[in-house]
Amino acid sequence: MTIDTRALAARALAEVALRGTSLREAMERHAPRLADPRDRALLMALLSEGARWWLRFDAAIDGLLEKSLRHKDPAIHALLVLGLVQLEILELQDYAAVAATVEATRALQRPQLAGLVNAVLRRWQRERETRLARLDAKPQTRHAHPPWLAAALVRDWPQQAEAVMLADNREPPLMLRVNRRRSERQALLEQLHAAGHAATAHPWLVDALVLPHSTDVTRLPGFEEGAFAVQDGAAQVAADLADLRTGLRVLDACAAPGGKACHLLERADIDLTALESDAGRAERIRQNLMRLRLNAKVVVGDAGAPAGWWKRQPFDRILIDAPCSATGVLRRRPDVRLHRRESDVAAMQAQQRRILSALWPLLAPGGRLVYITCSVLRAENEAIVAELVAAHTDAKPVAFTLPVGQAAAPGWQILPGDGDLDGMYYAVLQKQS
Repeated sequence: MTIDTRALAARALAEVALRGTSLREAMERHAPRLADPRDRALLMALLSEGARWWLRFDAAIDGLLEKSLRHKDPAIHALLVLGLVQLEILELQDYAAVAATVEATRALQRPQLAGLVNAVLRRWQRERETRLARLDAKPQTRHAHPPWLAAALVRDWPQQAEAVMLADNREPPLMLRVNRRRSERQALLEQLHAAGHAATAHPWLVDALVLPHSTDVTRLPGFEEGAFAVQDGAAQVAADLADLRTGLRVLDACAAPGGKACHLLERADIDLTALESDAGRAERIRQNLMRLRLNAKVVVGDAGAPAGWWKRQPFDRILIDAPCSATGVLRRRPDVRLHRRESDVAAMQAQQRRILSALWPLLAPGGRLVYITCSVLRAENEAIVAELVAAHTDAKPVAFTLPVGQAAAPGWQILPGDGDLDGMYYAVLQKQS
């Protein structure tokens, strides 16, 4: 039986936008149902852009209906949102987009609503300019950001807020990290070119290659051999800040899925412990280590409660990729804007304080701690690190600069789109002897 891709996307998008399912979970569950790679690619595009632009077109659909279908028939409501996504974002041919979306109502076993779906999309086409102007009048519908986040960006980054929200809605490039233990950047670049991929070497990240669009990375040359991993350039900065040397004892706290841990191991012969509180996510670390042919101790434990797993040996380096609001990675994880709430930030702060305070005593004198979040909110970044520095006289911030982004006090902030990277905050603390 043939599966209608748009109907499948509508069901999945309703799960993501209205029931709290993660975009990744929805894709992993539904994509395998489609045999044709082109259908899977369309499903991925519909789900990604549907989640990214939900807050814009969800509001538009409300204005086009006399009675909302959001709760009465969530799949049809999501299908209507996807109709506008096809017309405005994916820019599919008007006739094909409308006809295929109407046909999907039958696949959803709602044939009686085919006329309504057709009428709504035709009305949008007739009234398009007026309705777009209404959506553009408010930041939350202009940029499809929740009001609380739009306001927080304006508060924390008044000069950059508009650019950040624009960047959140652009397709990010695909970035690879070359595993220097299994390959060499120029050699992998030549392999990618030979396979027809428009890859380039990143101008200042020494292990990074950039492809303009997402693709099935398992089909890229070198994947099975562990020659590379997928990792945004902002995350690749962490290995530089760690200042590694052979023989160091290193803790990567909150390590799943293991990208930064693997990068550290690729850089130097170190004794690395990868700590993760969730056993399922810890297994992903093991899988990544195995594919890249790397070795580390993977420990399931709470970073905020070291007594349960620490062997009383200090670490020379500690990397804390702290749990956070993920407001710096909306372009890669567009569903975050649908699921994150303003009240979540205080809970994240409590976790960040707890972990940072618990792990600081585990750092050896003269050692270095690198604190990272993928947040753009100052409350999760400078404020947390400043509290620790104020409470510990032996904590000294290390000054550094990066080719993109801006200084924070203390640390450094890359905002989404800076150098075409994800948003990420870094602070480096040295423990005084």
